[in-house]
Amino acid sequence: MIELRPFDTLGGADHGWLKAKHHFSFARYHDPKRMSHGALRVWNDDEIAPNTGFPPHPHAAMEIITYVRKGAITHEDSLGNTGRTEAGDVQVMSAGSGIRHAEYNREDEPTTLFQIWIEPGMEGGEPSWGAKPFPKEERSGEFVALASGFAGDTDALPIRADARVLGATLKVGETAEYRLGTARHAYLVPAVGLVEVNGIKVGARDGLAIDNETTLTVRALEDAEIVLVDAS
Repeated sequence: MIELRPFDTLGGADHGWLKAKHHFSFARYHDPKRMSHGALRVWNDDEIAPNTGFPPHPHAAMEIITYVRKGAITHEDSLGNTGRTEAGDVQVMSAGSGIRHAEYNREDEPTTLFQIWIEPGMEGGEPSWGAKPFPKEERSGEFVALASGFAGDTDALPIRADARVLGATLKVGETAEYRLGTARHAYLVPAVGLVEVNGIKVGARDGLAIDNETTLTVRALEDAEIVLVDAS
């Protein structure tokens, strides 16, 4: 089963400094049909105004992956970690037993990003944070694991979940395949570009919820940048 969720059907909020679209129920947006997709709980499409951001706040028992699309985000947390993650790169925070963090746009331009929350395989554990560059040319024409709970994905940022977050860049006319295991849930969003997934057209920032498909065949109808979550 594949369900297309066009961008203009997503929930959202405009806080002035933050313009957000929610692929799943989040904060004041509630849709009982869009609560989660397997272990994937949140996919927010955020635009953060220059020199603003999220002040310190707590999290626990969640794997939080940030995929920066434009600009950069600066992270600070209660463990003493600080870091700046630029467009195309990824940061992961394992909230574990509890952590406080802040995310700021220190740039002179808006920062756009996907914020993805995945439920961990177990509660507790020491919180952690990490970030890594993922050059787009190194995921050209194929899906590359960016964050993963699988031991074989040695180049990906680790998460404590039966899931992986993948990225691919495709030139118009190129095709990439991804094989799903049985009883898996996948969710795909093009950051930019128009693609066709198993015969369904998906535009930039649309969501595609996928169940009971063993293979995803993604063909670029325009130059595209794609983010995919494969979760239990």
